[in-house]
Amino acid sequence: MDTPTRTPNTASSRLEIEPGYQSGFANEFATEALPGALPEGRNSPQRAAYGLYAEQLSGTAFTAPRGHNRRSWLYRIRPAAVHKPFTLLPSERLVANFAEVPPTPPNQLRWDALPMPTEPTDFVDGWITMAGNGSAEAMNGCAIHLYAANRSMKDRFFYSADGELLIVPQEGRLHIATEMGRLDVEPFEIAVIPRGVRFAVNLPDGTARGYICENFGALLRLPDLGPIGSNGLANPRDFLTPHAAYEDREGDFELVAKMNGNLWRADIGHSPLDVVAWHGNYAPYKYDLRRFNTIGSISFDHPDPSIFLVLQSQSDTPGVDTIDFVIFPPRWLAAEDTFRPPWFHRNVASEFMGLVHGVYDAKAEGFVPGGASLHNCMSGHGPDADTFEKASHGDTSTPKKVGDTMAFMFETRTLIKPTRFALETAQLQANYYECWQGLKKHFNPEQR
Repeated sequence: MDTPTRTPNTASSRLEIEPGYQSGFANEFATEALPGALPEGRNSPQRAAYGLYAEQLSGTAFTAPRGHNRRSWLYRIRPAAVHKPFTLLPSERLVANFAEVPPTPPNQLRWDALPMPTEPTDFVDGWITMAGNGSAEAMNGCAIHLYAANRSMKDRFFYSADGELLIVPQEGRLHIATEMGRLDVEPFEIAVIPRGVRFAVNLPDGTARGYICENFGALLRLPDLGPIGSNGLANPRDFLTPHAAYEDREGDFELVAKMNGNLWRADIGHSPLDVVAWHGNYAPYKYDLRRFNTIGSISFDHPDPSIFLVLQSQSDTPGVDTIDFVIFPPRWLAAEDTFRPPWFHRNVASEFMGLVHGVYDAKAEGFVPGGASLHNCMSGHGPDADTFEKASHGDTSTPKKVGDTMAFMFETRTLIKPTRFALETAQLQANYYECWQGLKKHFNPEQR
C-alpha cells in the first residue's frame, strides 16, 4: 500500500503520494492513494470505499484475447460522464482523415524545427499535424504532429478519442498530470498516453517542443525478439507507470476532447484528475530511450533498422506493423570493410524521422534537432554526399563511437501523407534534394 503525503494547496484539497513509478510494460498494476480505496476480490462493489464511483476504462474490445486485452478499473470521486455538453472548438491545425490532404509528392522532404510561439500557447493549442495516413474514424493508421508551447495548461484538461499518444519531447520538460497519476518527462524520454485518458501538461522550463505520433490502430506493444533471445532492445522493467494521485478540486474548468480530428470543449465543474485508486493494464507510461539495449553488427555489413525497434503497433498481416517506433541512439560501430552509415535505400515502408539531440550520422548538415524528414514509399534516400565520401574512405579497422545523438523514426507500412501545412510552411527546406547532387560518378569498367 502506498503511503500518502499531504501537499498544501490553498485553492484545493489535494492528496498524492510521493513521486515514484511502477515498473513493467502493460503489467497488472494496482495502486491506491488512500488505504483501502481498492476493493478486494471484486471490481464493482455495491458501495465503493470513501463514497467513490467504480468505472472501467477499456482500451480493447471486451472479447480480445487475454494476452491482448487491455483495461483498467478506476475508483474516482465523480464518473467521467459528469460534464456539460461539448461544443465544437474550431481548429485548422489538426487533420485526422488523410484522404482529404493534397496529393503526396514522391520528393524527399525535410523541415526545420517549429519556432516557439510568440503568443501564449499551451500544449493542446501548440499542436500542428504534419503528416499521417488512414483515418481516426476507421481506427487505422496514424497522425504525426509537432508541438511547440510556452504556457502550462491552466484549469484545462484534454483527452484524445482518436488514438493513443506517443509523445517525444525534444526541448523542455513536460509534467503530465493524468487521471491515473503523474509523469515527469524530459528530452531523451518518451511518454505514451492511452486513448481516452484525461490529462494536463505543465511546462517546468517555460517552453517545450517535440513530436507526437497519434496511433489510431492497435495499441503499441514491445516487439518479439526472435533470434535475439530473451533480452535486448527495450527491456520491460524500464517502462514506468505512475502511482495513483488525485485532485479534489471544484471550480470552472474546461475539458477538451479530440474526436475524428476535431476539437470539442465542455465546461466541467471539477478536476477530472480525481481517480483515487486504480488497477489494470491500460495506463499511461514513460520510457527513457537512453536505457535501450542497442544491437549491432560485430563482423560486417550494416543491419536493417528493425534492430532499433522500441515499440510497434501490429497490423493484421503477421510480421508487418502499422507503426514502428525506431531510435538511433549512441552506439559503437565495429563492422570491418563495411560502409558504416545507413546505406542508400528505397523501402516499401515510409519513414518520418525526427532528431532530439546532436547530429544524425547519415546527415551531418541540415537535419537539426526539432526538425523532421519524410522519405515515402520507394523514394530513394541515404547519406548525403559529404558523409558518403568520408565513410567510403574511413578507417574501419577500429571501432567508432557514434555519440551525443538521439534520432528516431515513425515508420509505417502505408504512405505517410504530408498535410497542406507541411507542404506550404516556411520550415520546409526547398533545397533538401541538393544534399545528394554532389554524389560523384566513380564508375570505371576497366578497374574493379
